[in-house]
Amino acid sequence: RMSGRGKKHAVAGKPGAALKKTKSAKAGLQFPVGRVYRLLKRGNHADRISPGAAIYLTAVLEYLSAEILELAGNAARENKKARILPRHIQLAVRNDDELNKLFFCVTIAQGGVIPNILSQLLPKKTVRDAAPSQD
Repeated sequence: RMSGRGKKHAVAGKPGAALKKTKSAKAGLQFPVGRVYRLLKRGNHADRISPGAAIYLTAVLEYLSAEILELAGNAARENKKARILPRHIQLAVRNDDELNKLFFCVTIAQGGVIPNILSQLLPKKTVRDAAPSQD
């Protein structure tokens, strides 16, 4: 039997009872608000945690993930790949100014480096290369 992700929350003893709505569904999010709330409470970050703070943080995490996934998917498509690799995530993050600033101190495993050759190291252009002869 293949089990789906997520919980149904049906009320026992009542066939056709309304399913309980999760915090994520109420907030219109895909990421788990309840789990983020639990982790915030367990993390000893503060004495009290507002449920609104968990919803806000979950929305931020979901937005950042979607942004990175979209850019990484574009990078994978440019490289003619069907699967997003760590290299594509690296290219996506480093080529975006705001994400690069956010993840400045983050090392992405198996990400490689951004291609960059200093102009001083490139071969000098000669007169023959600059103006090809027309026959």
